[in-house]
Amino acid sequence: MVFFQKKEAGVRVDFSRLPRHIAIIMDGNGRWAKRRGLPRTAGHRAGAENFRTIATYCKEIGIDYLTVYAFSTENWKRPTEEVSAIMGLLKKYLLEAIGKMERDRVKMEFFGDLTPLTPELRQLCARTREISRHYEGCQVNVCLNYGGRDELIRAAQAFARDCVEGRADANHLSQEQFSGYLFSRNIPDPDLVIRPSGELRLSNFLLWQSAYAEFYFTDVLWPDFSKEELHRAIAAYQDRDRRFGGV
Repeated sequence: MVFFQKKEAGVRVDFSRLPRHIAIIMDGNGRWAKRRGLPRTAGHRAGAENFRTIATYCKEIGIDYLTVYAFSTENWKRPTEEVSAIMGLLKKYLLEAIGKMERDRVKMEFFGDLTPLTPELRQLCARTREISRHYEGCQVNVCLNYGGRDELIRAAQAFARDCVEGRADANHLSQEQFSGYLFSRNIPDPDLVIRPSGELRLSNFLLWQSAYAEFYFTDVLWPDFSKEELHRAIAAYQDRDRRFGGV
């Protein structure tokens, strides 16, 4: 692991004070394909390969948590062919990940409601999670059929059930307690949220957890989001003064 300042392509990154948790909205696959005269499915394949590259690099430089937005609760509205292609890529990735887990030793988790996925995909997610449960170091959280509003509703429903059954008190709910009902329980909130593709919105991603995150937006489309672009995002994060509402 690198612990000194290093200048990467004109960007100075201090690898001794990296963000602990980076979250990425992997956006722009379809536009990347369209610009090349390719079907949208080709863009998703390129995006999946880039996810592998960036996740591996985050582990190498010492990022503790990486959370990626892979498939939202709204993405089911896309054409059936495109959804099927995305699910096929997910299956391919999970099968390859399972085969390489003892080598790569990356812990994997999944945020979202997995019940609409096929039994085979749910089984692969469960197997991936179980195999990597004891790994130390980088944890990659893949958001599948995930939506921030859906997550908050589920958390509120779970808390309400606990109140009805006497396990919680509605008059003494803290932010820390409520966080324990989220998919992201037991891990720190993201320090840095990155969105490629030029869009300037969260798109229902980690609404609660991003309250005090720093944001980095870039016009670069996700399949072209390189290690150098990650360095730029980290350098921008390191140049900011995080006050968390203080002075």
